[in-house]
Amino acid sequence: MHSARVATDSTGAVEDAADALSRRDREILAFERQWWKYAGAKEQAIRELFDMSATRYYQVLNALIDTPAALSADPMLVKRLRRLRASRQRQRSARRLGIEV
Repeated sequence: MHSARVATDSTGAVEDAADALSRRDREILAFERQWWKYAGAKEQAIRELFDMSATRYYQVLNALIDTPAALSADPMLVKRLRRLRASRQRQRSARRLGIEV
């Protein structure tokens, strides 16, 4: 497995958190970090890059952002994606209950 070095702390030690992630997992996190740079729709880029439907991609992504390895590899991105997911879940629940958020 290819070793991805993530960050260096103040003592110069290299963090190997991304080593616990598969190559596909690292590629998905990298894509989420900068998907808007791809021409066209995000769904089309997902199909071309990962050879999966958007639905399957989001299932994989949601499982991925719940892993400690993903959080260690890219804490800001993972926390942002978790916040967005929680916000969407709250909005869906509120709509089902007829409450405006």
